[in-house]
Amino acid sequence: MNRPVGTKDPFCCSTIKGVQLALGGSASKRLTNSRRKPELRTDIMTATELVEAYFAAFNRGDTDAMLAMVSDDIAHHVNEGGVRTGKEAFAEFNAHMVRCYREKLEDIVVFGSSDPTRAAAEFTVHGEYLATDEGLPEAKGQKYQLPAGSFFTVSSGRITRITTYYNLSNWIAQVSA
Repeated sequence: MNRPVGTKDPFCCSTIKGVQLALGGSASKRLTNSRRKPELRTDIMTATELVEAYFAAFNRGDTDAMLAMVSDDIAHHVNEGGVRTGKEAFAEFNAHMVRCYREKLEDIVVFGSSDPTRAAAEFTVHGEYLATDEGLPEAKGQKYQLPAGSFFTVSSGRITRITTYYNLSNWIAQVSA
């Protein structure tokens, strides 16, 4: 069932569209007032609110905010790859992604569960391939669009695990065309 942007489903599902979520809805209440950049109070957010804020930061290209939302021992399970462990490895991955890709996530649906430590999301990636990534086709500014999903574990107000899946062969076909 489609819901208007920013609405909540009584069964723990919220829908967002791209950047429209950024600091909107209940997540906006979690910010402190100051003249400086607002501090995100992840310690009082639900798992779904934290995931929504994480995706809003992603769509703003705010990797510092993304880093602030993950634990020091984050386990980042990369699609068809290994597990990167720790905030430093996650920061290096983000820097690599910013160099090689420009992406926005749209049609984001975040799912929660009765277990307050888990959340998941489904979304569509709209991207541009900027610089050749090792072992992949040559980058020539190709645009791509593909469905993806991520799974999250949250503890003590921080994301402790991110696992993302998408169809790599679909992406390769799009950038090789």
